[in-house]
Amino acid sequence: QVQLVESGGGLVQTGGSLKLSCKSSTSIFSFKKMGWYRQGPGKQREFVATVTAGGDSDYADSVRGRFTVSKDRSKSTLYLQMDNLKDEDTAIYYCAAALGSVSIWGQGTQVTVSS
Repeated sequence: QVQLVESGGGLVQTGGSLKLSCKSSTSIFSFKKMGWYRQGPGKQREFVATVTAGGDSDYADSVRGRFTVSKDRSKSTLYLQMDNLKDEDTAIYYCAAALGSVSIWGQGTQVTVSS
């Protein structure tokens, strides 16, 4: 069973940075696409960023220019570099991967941005 495990969340001040990691239990060569989603307090889960197997990335308008998604195939890990964090970025961040027609999700990591 493929598992995704996120890490790197925490408490950060407004304007600060964090880097999230998502470690896969299998080679990420298997995934057509990987990405990050988030769910803020009282909100629905929303798209943050994705990257395809070919390396094409996409971002939500709210994070474009501040967040960067990347992957390291040798480490089977997906990353999300988050800079210039805002209070509204506070959420549980989830890693996801598309394996064929199946979507795999991690358990999430909490990011709290506070001034």
